[in-house]
Amino acid sequence: MADPRFYDNRGPFTLAEICARTGVDLPAGADGSARIHDLASLEGAGPEHLAYCVGGKASRDLAVAHAGFCFVGPKVKAETVPQGMIAIACNDAALAFSAAAALFYPESGLLAWSQQTPVAPSASIGEGVLLGPGVVIGANAEIGARTRIGPNTVIARGVAIGSDCEIGSNISISHAYIGDKVLILPGAQIGQPGFGFNSSPAGHSKVPQLGRVIVQDHVEIGACTTIDRGALGDTVIGEGTKIDNLVQIGHNDRLGRHCILAGQVGLSGSVELGDFVIMGGQVGAADHVRVGDGARFAGRAGLGPGEYRGGKDYGGYPVREVREWMRETGALAMLAKNRRKTKDNE
Repeated sequence: MADPRFYDNRGPFTLAEICARTGVDLPAGADGSARIHDLASLEGAGPEHLAYCVGGKASRDLAVAHAGFCFVGPKVKAETVPQGMIAIACNDAALAFSAAAALFYPESGLLAWSQQTPVAPSASIGEGVLLGPGVVIGANAEIGARTRIGPNTVIARGVAIGSDCEIGSNISISHAYIGDKVLILPGAQIGQPGFGFNSSPAGHSKVPQLGRVIVQDHVEIGACTTIDRGALGDTVIGEGTKIDNLVQIGHNDRLGRHCILAGQVGLSGSVELGDFVIMGGQVGAADHVRVGDGARFAGRAGLGPGEYRGGKDYGGYPVREVREWMRETGALAMLAKNRRKTKDNE
């Protein structure tokens, strides 16, 4: 469900309206006047919510879901739909859900403000807060005591920032909750929409991004780093985590406590890092990667889909444990050296 501090819900809509607007057939025997109040993930949906399931691994979540309505793709088996849920069959469940999301939240994209003053009257500014020239603070935002915000930084509607934070210049923060004693260096962008699209023969349609960013206490975020908000859930940066400059953190990523990410690390969507994970410069991770506590990755390591055990050192592309990577690198170097010797003796 979208946080009302950041998003305006244009619902409810009837089931018949949803089906007509998304181009799918009304399920046989279903009551078209049934009202749908909001959207949610399968895990968080209730009887008044609309979710979606494309099949595969998601079918396990569908079987125990409490959503009242659900778009289901062709791969979803009828027996996995819980009793009482209205399954709305369609060719592309994700695409239909995106179309429905655009109905409920048509203004969920980039921010457009009409306030007349740099600091909205409804914003709450704590004791001892310092605002640099050109700072803009949106409606109902909250800034904790003694926080300092640099010139030309934009804090969007509903954003909450804790006490004793240092927010640099030329930063934008939206759809986010920021903890205490957080340091954010100039140029960082927090809470921008994630890079999510549904592809079809007609092209690529944007998936509305309706989640948030949660930054816990004592986090440092480097210059020009980008942290995308979640698609439906949250992107979470754990307590004490340190993020270098020019890092990309995708939507729905969840970083544990006290992680370290060096410059130019790139994490795709829905990546999960345990506590005290360390990533060297230019490490890249595919979506849905899971990393255990205390794992360490050498610079430029490439993490393909899958799970990586904690407490181990990794390197290379594709990534493997460091000892194996070093043996393979040494073997290749020796092979190349022997080949040169053979050519020289011919």
